[in-house]
Amino acid sequence: MDDNTSEDLPPHSRLSAGCKLCYEGAKLVLFLTGLCHRDCWYCPLSQERKNRDVIYANEHLISSPEEMIRVAQRMSALGTGITGGEPFFFPDRLIEYAKALKKEFGPEHHIHLYTGMAPDKDIIRSITGFVDEIRFHPLGELWANLKETPFHQSIRFAKDAGLDVGIEVPSLPNIDDLKEYLPCIDFLNINELEWGDFNADEMRSRGYLLRGDISNAVQGGWESAKNMADLPKVHWCSSDFKDRVQLRMRLRRIAANTAREFDEITDDGTIIYGVWECDGKHVSIPGDLDDDLFERFEDRIETGWWILEEIADKITGLAYFVERYPDGGIIIEVTPV
Repeated sequence: MDDNTSEDLPPHSRLSAGCKLCYEGAKLVLFLTGLCHRDCWYCPLSQERKNRDVIYANEHLISSPEEMIRVAQRMSALGTGITGGEPFFFPDRLIEYAKALKKEFGPEHHIHLYTGMAPDKDIIRSITGFVDEIRFHPLGELWANLKETPFHQSIRFAKDAGLDVGIEVPSLPNIDDLKEYLPCIDFLNINELEWGDFNADEMRSRGYLLRGDISNAVQGGWESAKNMADLPKVHWCSSDFKDRVQLRMRLRRIAANTAREFDEITDDGTIIYGVWECDGKHVSIPGDLDDDLFERFEDRIETGWWILEEIADKITGLAYFVERYPDGGIIIEVTPV
């Protein structure tokens, strides 16, 4: 973990084992399905994922445990966070994928799971040995009387099974209702409320505004959580931290394993390279380049940005620099040479 990460962690925070690995960018994010039994108005999922039965490992759409393992290997994952949608919507799939991770990486590969359900004892037993930590997401209207709900029994089942047990919820105005429940759990994670594709209308109807021009966080999230954030079992996870530190650290790990010789890795974990649109299989490249300093495709040649800059006045066709997430991730910026 770098110095910036440790400085961003409040000294009173109770980080679960899963969160510690997230802080290092060392957790694979396994999105098990976009289907869910609930329809939370604040759900921040994108249109590509919400209410769709799709599986993603990090940003990669996958269809098998084998594909998931390959993505995990490319980032040297030390653990996995399983999310959705609702992972328990398909319990057999949940067990299949978690079991594959433990088989490939060993029992030390830490797996945490998010759920909005209150599983019974048999379901909790079925994931024991594959899932190490479970994070419950009860509806906000239940927070003040959580001991009288099925979540309380499910939390007790999980603790009896030896799991690290917490609650993870967004920073809604009534977050203080969970204060009395803190003795019953190992930790409470409060995520900053975020604006998303599907929840924008709901946010507007409730009077929420974006906190800034470059953030998905809404105004008032921290103000709702600040009284709770100082308590020993509580951890505040800001939207800015997820973007600025957690994602960056994960991208760095992926880039270190997947970048080509000519890809430049930025401090943010993105990669930059040059593209020359041409008959990539047959055209000659000016100069004498080693084979590992370029890659040929049918319609282009990719090479180091500095190499493209040097040969730009000797070639015809479009030429530009690309900055993107590593391992074939999303393109952030394209700059003409």
